[in-house]
Amino acid sequence: MESLLAISFGELFLKGANRKYFFDNARKHILANIKNIGYEDTYVESAKLYIKADENKFDALVKEIEKVFGIAYIDEVYKVNKNIDDIFQAAKYTINKDYKDKNYTFKVETTRVDKSFEYDSPKLNAHLGDLLLDEFKNLSVDIHNPDIKVYVDIKNNAYVYTKRHKGLGGLPIGSSGEGLLLLSGGIDSPVAGFMMAKRGMMVNAVHFHSYPFTSKQAHQKAEDLARLMSQYTGPLKVFSINLANIYKEIATNCDRRETTILSRRFMMRISNKLADKYGFKAFITGESLGQVASQTLESISVIEDSANYPILRPLIGLDKQDIINTAIDIGTYDKSIEAYDDCCSIFAPDKPVTKPKLKYIERSEENLNIERLVDEALETIEIIEI
Repeated sequence: MESLLAISFGELFLKGANRKYFFDNARKHILANIKNIGYEDTYVESAKLYIKADENKFDALVKEIEKVFGIAYIDEVYKVNKNIDDIFQAAKYTINKDYKDKNYTFKVETTRVDKSFEYDSPKLNAHLGDLLLDEFKNLSVDIHNPDIKVYVDIKNNAYVYTKRHKGLGGLPIGSSGEGLLLLSGGIDSPVAGFMMAKRGMMVNAVHFHSYPFTSKQAHQKAEDLARLMSQYTGPLKVFSINLANIYKEIATNCDRRETTILSRRFMMRISNKLADKYGFKAFITGESLGQVASQTLESISVIEDSANYPILRPLIGLDKQDIINTAIDIGTYDKSIEAYDDCCSIFAPDKPVTKPKLKYIERSEENLNIERLVDEALETIEIIEI
């Protein structure tokens, strides 16, 4: 009997002719995540990736594999010969190991890839269930809502297991192109980056600051958030850009109530330049409809007018608690609520315009040398490799 980790992939196996590309991408990320922990070997059998490793390392391996997108389940399995006696012994072993301390309900659930095996799935479920009932007096059958599922996969070998860990799902990083996240120091944008990475997008980030009006700690906070995100997104670049001069020009030459809209349009123009240079195909923002003044439908429309690429808003229909819950789950929440002001909050007007009209915003922009200000901002760029 050999102990292994078995990785099941969800959407990947709906991808038809592109399936191998998606699978290879996911496998690469899994092995990159676990290389420092160590494993002995891997192989593929009937759409699952099997990892041979020291069973004492399973907890650490599972923790890292759970951060990889594209995975439905991670199972701790026992590989045995394809006969009822060995299958029973493996089932007995795993129940003895983990479920002998109190009464449990259970069911057997068989997947039979090898149709030549002597038992079909219903017969194996019933026969193995009877053997386990005879062996364990603390077990009883519940086929609808059992405490334990005894899984049996009949392939070239037989695999028996009861321990199943749920994966993140989604698609492997890099399988859906490359996007640029507008990363603030708040709760929302790291969650937006995580959610687009879950859909297979390679995520890089741009962070706008306004030092010395904002502190170096606020800048470090954004870098720390990017580092926390990278546990899921993999390596990324953070483009750090100073908007202090743009904010000063807006304050001097424009209606203060329009500051947020005007500055966001500058962020989009600068992001256009980065996308042109580095090949990003979309922008990602943490906007949630109606959450703040700049996220009304009118504001979103006016800001979007200045972008040359699609803007992806994965949080647009979520309420704040949904976003907070995800931030807690991925480990960014505590860092996000540290009390350092970002440029958006420092320069936010007391009474911002909530229903801007494009013609009035463009009229205000006539008072600004937009091309010069964008170029000067890009001269402040610092690229941080995470």
